Amino acid sequence: MINRIKIFGLALSVLLLLGEPFPVVAQDSQAGMTTNALVISSVSVAGKSAPLQQGDEVNLGAFPENIVIAFKLNADHGPPHVRLRFKLQGYENDWHEGGPQMFLAVRFYNDTGDQVDQVSFTVRYESAGWSGSLRNSSLTHRREALTVPPLATRMMIVISSAGPPATEGVYAVANLMVSKSTGKSSSVELLRSPFDQQPDEGNPNQVPNGWMRDGNHASMARIVGVGHDGATKAFAILDDDVASHAEWRNTLEFSPKVKPGDNLVIEWNEMYSMGVGDLHNAVYNQLMPGTYRFNVQAVNIFGVPTGVEAFLKVTVPQPFWKTSWFWGIIFIGFTLAMLGAGRYVVWRKMRREMLSLKHQQELERERLRIAHDIHDDLGARVTQISLLSAMSQKKPALPESAREDFSQISKMSRELVSALYETVWTVNPANDNLEALGNYLCQMVNQLCGGLQLRCRFHMQDLPREIEVSSQARHNISMAVKEAVHNVIKHADASEVGVYVTLAGNLLTISVQDNGHGFRPTDKLGGNGLTNMKQRLEDIGGSYFIESQPGKGTTVYMRWPVKSAYEAH
Repeated sequence: MINRIKIFGLALSVLLLLGEPFPVVAQDSQAGMTTNALVISSVSVAGKSAPLQQGDEVNLGAFPENIVIAFKLNADHGPPHVRLRFKLQGYENDWHEGGPQMFLAVRFYNDTGDQVDQVSFTVRYESAGWSGSLRNSSLTHRREALTVPPLATRMMIVISSAGPPATEGVYAVANLMVSKSTGKSSSVELLRSPFDQQPDEGNPNQVPNGWMRDGNHASMARIVGVGHDGATKAFAILDDDVASHAEWRNTLEFSPKVKPGDNLVIEWNEMYSMGVGDLHNAVYNQLMPGTYRFNVQAVNIFGVPTGVEAFLKVTVPQPFWKTSWFWGIIFIGFTLAMLGAGRYVVWRKMRREMLSLKHQQELERERLRIAHDIHDDLGARVTQISLLSAMSQKKPALPESAREDFSQISKMSRELVSALYETVWTVNPANDNLEALGNYLCQMVNQLCGGLQLRCRFHMQDLPREIEVSSQARHNISMAVKEAVHNVIKHADASEVGVYVTLAGNLLTISVQDNGHGFRPTDKLGGNGLTNMKQRLEDIGGSYFIESQPGKGTTVYMRWPVKSAYEAH
């Protein structure tokens, strides 16, 4: 014992003199003593070495990336036939065991004995019912279907550990059965496990008739008893050789005959546990600030810990700008800056709003002045022309041709007065709301239908006054509706026209419906009325479409998103 302590002290002194970091050695939990069977040899961050502190701690620095923790098992001191696994506690919950793989495969051969295809069903890590031994673990049922490929005449079942070469562990397959489907509910059995229910304890390594061991370490292929009572025989691969593999397979002479296109069903029960024996590095892309515990552990081929493991405390410190005192200073400075910036932003916003309001008021006053000038000046003059022309028609001395001219002048004057009224209504800012638009549409349609043998029906929802509508939108909507009613008057040969105005959410819908002779919307029509309607609505972000059938009237739908238009305005 004294000699061992002296040797350990001498080795420690040599390490100090050489300037090498302390290796983290394994802790044998079963023996309660430190050994050097399992060693965490180095830690690197972004390709640079991170020195180990006091042998079992490492500080990775702020924002570590590409962390590599290297470890190794000393074969001279460690137990034979083990596999390694690791876990970073505080970062993950599952063990990492590399990339092990074993499989049950179906190989297909042709008449000359050449392999033509193989279908593999792989297994990894541990089965759902695995508890550390063949007797105490439960079997998992598996069922697979496949089709016999072209040229195949025989099939072979292979149970193998020939995945990655370093795979170590155990894979047991029981109750194997291969059948061929011959109908909806019928099948023919082709192959079954060659065991009875009582294992031959006197010869556990017996080879059943028609089967053989294979691989470069064939003795790892065993026959075992599985289940709680060990009464069920199973083919097993107990792979404890990091450089070799073993297989169970049926011999080609006893392989079932098959035909291309046959539908096969393979069923078996399995249990397994596996890892790799050449695991030497743990790699992590990034770690957040905190304290972690890296644990690397040796387990036997059944996944049972051997008691040899090593630990490493891993620290990722908070950067200085994430400390409480730094953020206290930042918070105070930010608060002061925000108070100053807030006052400045409020002042600038109020100034912009006042300038905008002033500009808007000036614009509305100018629009109101133009509306008054048109109404009071031009309207009065045109009205005077209309009255004078009407009075001139009554003079008896005028010839008939002059009376007709004065009648035409009077009619054109009245139309001009109506056009001026429309212009005044459009320009007047007092009408920039949805309620005014609805009232105007009613007046305009009544005026258009007045004096004609055309009944006019209105169905108008109460429209809110608080929703603003720009003069451009009011003008385009009113002109589009006017064009739709004009088309009914001129072309539809209708006795009734209906105007429906609804507001659903932010969508204003205006439909003009008549009971005229209708038309096919796909027909090419003369004139620019429909094109103008479409263009007017698209200019303000709206849309329109027409429903019509010959003999069933026409309905023109106009839609406009009032809310989005208001927000954009």
